[in-house]
Amino acid sequence: MFTQRTYRTNRRTAAAVVLAATALAATACSPGPGTPDADGGSGGTSAARGTALAAVDTLTVKGRAPKTGYEREKFGRAWADVDGNGCGTRDDILKRDLSGVRFTDGRCKVASGTLADDPYTGGTVSYVRGRSKVDIDHVVALSDAWQKGAQKWDGETRRRFANDPLNLLAVDASANRRKSDGDAATWLPPNRAYRCTYVARQVAVKKKYGVWVTPGERDAMKRVLGGCPQQELP
Repeated sequence: MFTQRTYRTNRRTAAAVVLAATALAATACSPGPGTPDADGGSGGTSAARGTALAAVDTLTVKGRAPKTGYEREKFGRAWADVDGNGCGTRDDILKRDLSGVRFTDGRCKVASGTLADDPYTGGTVSYVRGRSKVDIDHVVALSDAWQKGAQKWDGETRRRFANDPLNLLAVDASANRRKSDGDAATWLPPNRAYRCTYVARQVAVKKKYGVWVTPGERDAMKRVLGGCPQQELP
């Protein structure tokens, strides 16, 4: 027999089922920690102060300026001895990044060495002076910087930028040629394990010199660093 009490009981049961289903759906649709937002950010992850992810939001965002007027010479003589140690910047970086280094002159000109665990490919590359498969890469390419503020710098600032160890890495030459002057929106290292470190270094260089980023570049930086939100600036 269907009574008024049975009707009220059934209504309470149905309401409880609806509430439980609604809560379950909300949980299923909510992004978890580190899930990328549609705009390239990291959904549930807040960027801690001092991290590369937080630093992205301090960069100026603008469109890319024309490449008009760019010449490598605008950044000074290649591999100048900017720190006054008697050695050119190229050899300084080779000494820093290679193992088993040998010199032609005892202390400066690197004759040979090994790039173990190349940051861009993860492979091992041998270096022999004059027959090198190792390049010194500008992490933030000079022409990229030129189109995002450097054309308005004075010559000394451009020279420092081109020779700053923060912006230089010994890398596999073929990977460097494929990168060309790409930014984070157009090129990332094939070695996925290095991408967080690579993008963090780009952010650090651009922050240091006031080089701006495009909207697409900013979003690409956030997508990479959203997967490693505690990555610090180098």
